[in-house]
Amino acid sequence: MTSLWRAATGTTAEDLTAGVEFWSNPERTGWLTKQGEYIKTWRRRWFVLKQGKLFWFKESQITRASKPRGVIPVGTCLTVKGAEDVLNKQFAFELSTNRDTMYFIADSEKEKEEWINSIGRSIVQHSRSVTDSEVVDY
Repeated sequence: MTSLWRAATGTTAEDLTAGVEFWSNPERTGWLTKQGEYIKTWRRRWFVLKQGKLFWFKESQITRASKPRGVIPVGTCLTVKGAEDVLNKQFAFELSTNRDTMYFIADSEKEKEEWINSIGRSIVQHSRSVTDSEVVDY
């Protein structure tokens, strides 16, 4: 998935992590299960949402030295919504750009809704189509 996002944005994972202290005071963290980019198996990853970027890691102990396994600039995303009917899996949701869709599975309905709301707010706040004065509470 990272390469598709890199192709869409023209940036590398290192470019996207620069200046973001993902280990300190994130907006949301938690375990989600995501589908691999090349091998379509489902893997549990620790996700961190901070400053308009959604990072994922293998472990939940995140420090300054941690290296994200991937990062999505949510400002490039168009929608985040439930996807249980698409995947036929409980607590599933999707995050989409105009080119690609990434699927996630939360541990509960509450977690799914919290992630959708947090990512949705971040999309609105970091979208290139709105200015800071136009940001509305989500």
